[in-house]
Amino acid sequence: MMFEKTFDRCNTMYVQPVPGKGRGVFANIPFKIGDVIERAPTWGFDDVAAKLLDRTDIFQYYFVRHDRHLKGDPLAGYIIFGLMSVVNHSFHPNARIEWTDTDSGAWASIVALKDIMIDEEITHQYTNVSAYRDTIKFID
Repeated sequence: MMFEKTFDRCNTMYVQPVPGKGRGVFANIPFKIGDVIERAPTWGFDDVAAKLLDRTDIFQYYFVRHDRHLKGDPLAGYIIFGLMSVVNHSFHPNARIEWTDTDSGAWASIVALKDIMIDEEITHQYTNVSAYRDTIKFID
């Protein structure tokens, strides 16, 4: 079976299979510390929807914001509409997710924590690793 790289519209990142992880996102250009790699809109949902989504494979693709409880926000999770939704976990990530709340809703940005070279996988640390099923093993 042949796999090809799938590029974003700006050709700054691409998606390809990663052994043991599924799909991964890779840099097609170099990124410097602090660079915003991607910024994307989100859709937030409450605990009722989370309980339904947790029983599906969508669970693996939604994000949890631990800063929201400080604001009294009832939202339990967010779907991100961008390539960062398939960025893999690492206990030693080279990027992080930053959240911005605007009048048009919540936005997520993935920002480089260190210099990222061309063809290097972009990773971030999942904040809800303990919520995953025991059958899912995280590898670096």
